Amino acid sequence: MQRRRPPPSEKRSRRLARRNGGSDLGARIVVAIPAAIAVIVVNALGGAVWALALFGIGCLCLHELYEMLRPVRPVRLAGFLALAGLLAAALYGTQFHILLAAVAAVPVLFALTAWGPSREHASLAMATTLMGIYWIGFALAHAVLLRELPHGNAIVIDVLVGTFVGDTGAYLGGRAFGRRPLAPRISPNKTVEGLVIGMLTAIAAVVVAGLYQDWLSTTDALLLGLGVAIAAPIGDLFESFIKRDVGTKDTGRAFGAHGGALDRVDAALFAAVVGYYIWYALV
Repeated sequence: MQRRRPPPSEKRSRRLARRNGGSDLGARIVVAIPAAIAVIVVNALGGAVWALALFGIGCLCLHELYEMLRPVRPVRLAGFLALAGLLAAALYGTQFHILLAAVAAVPVLFALTAWGPSREHASLAMATTLMGIYWIGFALAHAVLLRELPHGNAIVIDVLVGTFVGDTGAYLGGRAFGRRPLAPRISPNKTVEGLVIGMLTAIAAVVVAGLYQDWLSTTDALLLGLGVAIAAPIGDLFESFIKRDVGTKDTGRAFGAHGGALDRVDAALFAAVVGYYIWYALV
């Protein structure tokens, strides 16, 4: 049977994608290097510096999310206050205090909604506000908790290395070998092959990082890497689902052509939570 020849427009698109692949990867690296240096510095300082840095990133992510959901008018002040409360609870308290902060966010949100500017569909506004609090706020609170565990500063780096190296592996693997769409209704460019290569790359990255940490066994590194490899792509797809639902390509322009802060940390938000509970169980 003769193979179907792709139409000229499709062939041009493929050639353009291949031609832009190198420059796109180069731009990713240019963005990633200063961001990685900043993360290493604030993570090494730890404590309030780490929490304040995460608060800044969290505010930017919440702003981008609430901008995407602007038509339903989320209660932004409630989101920012809840984020601050969750991070403070993680820094100065325990998981119990994080739960208290999350519970307190609901009546605070209600008060700001009921006595604030009049809103149509106020219940929908509160729901979208809570989504940002629990998606972004909880994840960043867990990043603070993870940093406070034994060897937490190094594990934070391991989780981030696994997340972003895995993402690069998925990107390159999908471009080179991608054939089967992974979730065409959510993110048409993602492929099964890219997912598998990205997961293997994430696990390998965490294991290699562990070779320079004599307190981290290979078995523990494999478990941590596997958790990151599973959680990170789910976080990526979760954000893609929201963007597709609201009809936008990028969440913002904080990183220029590479989109917003939420576009860059979507996978890390899920990976940080899973990384915390895996490392908490291991130590």
